[in-house]
Amino acid sequence: MEIDGKIALVLGAVKGIGKGIGLGLGHQGAHLVLTRHDWEDSFEQMEIDFSALGAPHTIVQADLTKVQDIERLAGIIKEKFGRLDILINNIERGGWPVVHGKYVEEQWDLEIETTLKAKRWVFDTMLPLLQKSTEACVINISSIAGIVGRSGPAALVFNDGYALANRAISSLTETWARMGAPCIRVNEIMLGIFQTRHAQNTRGWKDVLTDEEKQSLMDHILLKRTGQVEDVVKACLFVIRDAPYMTGSVLRLDGGYVLGAETVPPMPEGIV
Repeated sequence: MEIDGKIALVLGAVKGIGKGIGLGLGHQGAHLVLTRHDWEDSFEQMEIDFSALGAPHTIVQADLTKVQDIERLAGIIKEKFGRLDILINNIERGGWPVVHGKYVEEQWDLEIETTLKAKRWVFDTMLPLLQKSTEACVINISSIAGIVGRSGPAALVFNDGYALANRAISSLTETWARMGAPCIRVNEIMLGIFQTRHAQNTRGWKDVLTDEEKQSLMDHILLKRTGQVEDVVKACLFVIRDAPYMTGSVLRLDGGYVLGAETVPPMPEGIV
């Protein structure tokens, strides 16, 4: 898919990964619709950065855990463009065990509503607009928490509800790929430990994790570094622009974290 001139909705574009993806698509000539809700201290910088980009963009304030806000967002896109070509389904709320401790009901509900429920209602509401496109692409952003859960070093940063929600996203990815075929491709990028998600640029990493705990996470990553926003941007551009035969797939972008606990021993000599 050529990105130039396409209508792209990027959720959670106020900072971090969502903002990076939005800027990356803007550089490729997309017309951007960007959402924001919390992190109000980053609103002004968001506006400055997207204005400096020079790409046409619309910023919409929306609480995506509210169906009425999602419907309002769809109405804005329909009135302004009449269709949607790219959906970056990037919305999550992950409670860190080392920050939040034992679950309370409100934390569990917020993680499920934000990480899973909101993604589902966004896709369902945007589907008629995606169907107006001659070729559309949806990318669900998820986490390896859906694979590793609260185990090993990741038990410090991945709560049970967050892990559960992320495992369910892969089921939705497959279902939506079937629903969208052949004109709407739906894929998933599953992220590991990223600087703006569970690593250096987060409060939990800076203020709560000990040096030993941080090192235990780094030691588990085969590439021995945390992910950067640009890593996700490049992966998104690949899926949208360069992988026209890919749908219903999960691209794991974790620097090898999921593989990191196992070593490969020397081949035994055998007895034959």
